[in-house]
Amino acid sequence: MFFSGDPSTRKRVDLGGRSSKERDRKKLLEQTRLERNRRLFQRQQNSAAIKIQKCFRGRRVMKAEHQKVREQFFMTYGTECEKVDRYCFGPDSEFLRQLLFFYNTQRAGDFFALVKTCQFLQQSVRDTGDIVSLFSGGDYSSSQSLVDYRVTQLAYTCILAVHANRNQLNELISVTSSWRSDSPLAILLRTANMLMDRTFPWSCKIVGYLTQRNTFPLMREIVLAWKGKKESQLTHEELSILERVVILIVSHVIDTSCICQDVDPQWSFTSQILTIPFIWQIFPYVKEALGRQEVSKYYIHQMAHCMQNHSKFLPNDMTPDFPSFACLLGNVLEVASIALSQTETSFDMVVDFTAVATFLLELLPPLKPLRGQNKENMEDEEMITADGYGIHFLNEDLQRQISNAIDPRFLLQLINVLFGGLVAADSDPDDKVAAAVSAACAFLHVTFNTLPLERVMTVLAYRTGLVPILWNFMRWCHENNKWSVLSEHSAYLPEGAPGWLLPLVVFCPVYKHMLMIVDNEEFYEREKPLSLKDIRFLIVILRQALWQLLWINPSTLANLVKNNPEGTTDKILSLDLLQQRVSSGASELLSQLQDWNNRRQFAPASDFHADGVTDYFISQAMQESTRAREILKQAPFLVPFTSRVKIFTSQLAAARQRDGAHSAVFGRNRFRIRRDHILEDAFNQLNALSDEDLRGVMRVTFINEFGVEEAGIDGGGIFKDFMENITRSAFDIQYGLFKETADHLLYPNPGSGLVHEQHLQFFHFLGTILAKAMFEGILVDIPFATFFLSKLKQKHNYLNDLPSLDPELYRHLIFLKHYDRDISELELYFVIVNNEYGEQTEEELLPGGKHMRVTNENVITFIHLVANYRLNYQIRQQSSHFLRGFEQLIRKEWIDMFNEHELQMLISGSLEGLDIDDLRSHSQYSGGYHADHYVIEMFWEVIKGMSQENQKKFLKFVTGCSRGPLLGFKYLEPQFCIQRAGGSATEETLDRLPTAATCMNLLKLPPYQRKEQLERKLMYAISADAGFDLS
Repeated sequence: MFFSGDPSTRKRVDLGGRSSKERDRKKLLEQTRLERNRRLFQRQQNSAAIKIQKCFRGRRVMKAEHQKVREQFFMTYGTECEKVDRYCFGPDSEFLRQLLFFYNTQRAGDFFALVKTCQFLQQSVRDTGDIVSLFSGGDYSSSQSLVDYRVTQLAYTCILAVHANRNQLNELISVTSSWRSDSPLAILLRTANMLMDRTFPWSCKIVGYLTQRNTFPLMREIVLAWKGKKESQLTHEELSILERVVILIVSHVIDTSCICQDVDPQWSFTSQILTIPFIWQIFPYVKEALGRQEVSKYYIHQMAHCMQNHSKFLPNDMTPDFPSFACLLGNVLEVASIALSQTETSFDMVVDFTAVATFLLELLPPLKPLRGQNKENMEDEEMITADGYGIHFLNEDLQRQISNAIDPRFLLQLINVLFGGLVAADSDPDDKVAAAVSAACAFLHVTFNTLPLERVMTVLAYRTGLVPILWNFMRWCHENNKWSVLSEHSAYLPEGAPGWLLPLVVFCPVYKHMLMIVDNEEFYEREKPLSLKDIRFLIVILRQALWQLLWINPSTLANLVKNNPEGTTDKILSLDLLQQRVSSGASELLSQLQDWNNRRQFAPASDFHADGVTDYFISQAMQESTRAREILKQAPFLVPFTSRVKIFTSQLAAARQRDGAHSAVFGRNRFRIRRDHILEDAFNQLNALSDEDLRGVMRVTFINEFGVEEAGIDGGGIFKDFMENITRSAFDIQYGLFKETADHLLYPNPGSGLVHEQHLQFFHFLGTILAKAMFEGILVDIPFATFFLSKLKQKHNYLNDLPSLDPELYRHLIFLKHYDRDISELELYFVIVNNEYGEQTEEELLPGGKHMRVTNENVITFIHLVANYRLNYQIRQQSSHFLRGFEQLIRKEWIDMFNEHELQMLISGSLEGLDIDDLRSHSQYSGGYHADHYVIEMFWEVIKGMSQENQKKFLKFVTGCSRGPLLGFKYLEPQFCIQRAGGSATEETLDRLPTAATCMNLLKLPPYQRKEQLERKLMYAISADAGFDLS
């Protein structure tokens, strides 16, 4: 029989190894904790209920007491205060005590009583003329505390009443301070204004109390209520009563008797009033009061202190397009313009102002192009997206307020106050100069990032001494290794950032702008604004700074972000922009100084080369997407010219290799060209080719004047000859597409359309031809004008490029620039006369220019418009089509490595004569010849004795090109070789002429016995002009 007992009595075993007693203990502890928290919460509830009940009972009792006193007040003084007399304001009267005790802004009866009280008070003051005796009963000293308390409460209650009824302000704010208005709110405001008069002994108490009770937020809401209702603007002839109250409070801080405590910045005048959009349209006289030296100094210092401590003191934005910081900036800038225009403006105030303006300008979103300005690349006028976040544009009027405030006059005054009398050319800067440099550069840096540069650059470059001042400071810091002095005096630079960043970010664009307008005499002869010696020193500083930013320490930003606390995030972002601006500005300035050096050398080319350019750097620069390649794009002058040429030739070789493979698959392009119609045949045949075909291998067969194909197989040499001949024909000024300057330099003929109907298609074709020559490494003897080569680099030409085109016009313009009498007497207008092939046309330089006379004020504009017309506008179509053809083969980034002077060398080779010793040291010999053979010795003696022109003819005879390789004959491929021709020295052999295989750079030279014979035969061969019949 089986066991049928109850199995539940079995002992339970925890397989986890835990004891059941342990589980029970944890459960008990948890229950105890929950019970304790429940009891605590119940106690907190009871305590809160008691407090609420206590407060409610207190308010109910207070309300009842208010009502009791109110009833007693009206019973005593009448429902319309008809029983009030002048003695009711005395210290022994209960009148004011009761009224101020029960007054409730929500009760109409209380408001009416307050208005009647104020009206009677004003009448009593008019009758007696002594308000102090009215409140004190004749003895102010014995009842001072009571009187001060009552007048303070009365003034505050008046403002509270106006605030409570602010939506009825349609006719009240603009009421003048005369006594003719009976408006209730005007009466209240006049009373507050009267009580705050600074001649009364309690004025400081009232102002202090109002500011401590956060009166400015009340005034802000009053003003905003008026702005929302009022359509018309205040006239400048009327002073609003509320404005007078604001003026009294604002200007009270400069009173010597002021003992008011500091106000929380969040509720201050700056935060609550100055952040109202266009506040000066409402309170124009407050702006004048705030513009006073001591007042503006106090409030601007207060703002600077708040911003340095990163305290949040601005109210919430009214709308996205009216952010509080932008409204504050616009209003502060207008006040600063008044303060700066005064004599003996405080240096400390201006330093504080630049700190405030810098902080606020940095917060500005991107500025939207205003009406009438260029709106290219603006897809949405209301909002753009950056990094996934919506960025709201400022309101147009607010943006215009900020832009217009920073005008040339404002900048001139700012710079003069900061640097006036501080810096002498022969003195060492002190801490005050360092503070001025730091403040000015920080402000100008963010201004450059915010406003259009053309609005500010001219005044900084020509009407201030900013460039020599900054240069004097930078030179001293560099010579004495004192760059750290800027880091110590600048809150703008994070710790560890190099001090030279700040002055360079301003100096580079300003000096660059100056160099666009300064003329050759000023730069080279008068050496203004900097001497040539100083410019060489400047080149060293810029070169070292640029190399530091781009190569040695490019990860400065990442390191600073890693090592700095969260609180400096904004500054780190500013540092990133600062580094970018310095690197781009230094690059552009060095490039411009290099152009000046190319016009007339004052420094060796090596001054522009960085010290750290090694073979490793060059190898990296030859590779795509490397830091060295990016440096080569941004600052190519840091790399020696020969190294850049090697990189350029390697890029061309790689491109030719790719396109050579394409040609091997799809065949070659073969052309039959008549020598006497070379340009027309080439234009018709090459114009039909695609970009790929243009980059491929081309083979040419020449047809002579008899219609017979010339001898020779094109292995490259005939094509070289074709390129040299077509460029000589196409760029000949007799053909009408190009003209030449007085120095025989070529540029597009502005009147080419009068000569050739298809002139623009020809310019496109010639651009392609020049690019093909460079692509194949063929040098062509075409001397281009520098201002035309600038167009290949898509650069703009300026006044200093004009002498190469028209020296006489340049002299006339410089005469106008320095003309010290009334220019309007010369009867010049903003027009220019063209004379092409006897046809005269008149062009306006500006719309309506024929009616716009040139004056002393606009002569600089006239000069640069004339230069721009001649150098840029007049040849814009020809240059544009030439560039399009050129870029079919040569990428822009390839030639961006070179300036115009170097680009000419890429096209035509060195202007120096043929280096025969270099050619001899890189020559080879075959067929029995060797370097010491007597025929070879005679040959080199003959070559050395030739004229430069005959040497070029010889080089073309053996290589197909009259110019040697740019880097020397070491890079001639294949290397030049002299081969013995004809075997033994028989009479028949010695009677033969030398021949050549240009595709192999090979000279076949018979073993002549005498030097005279060799010279006669060689000269006949290279001068026969027999095409390739002798090859």
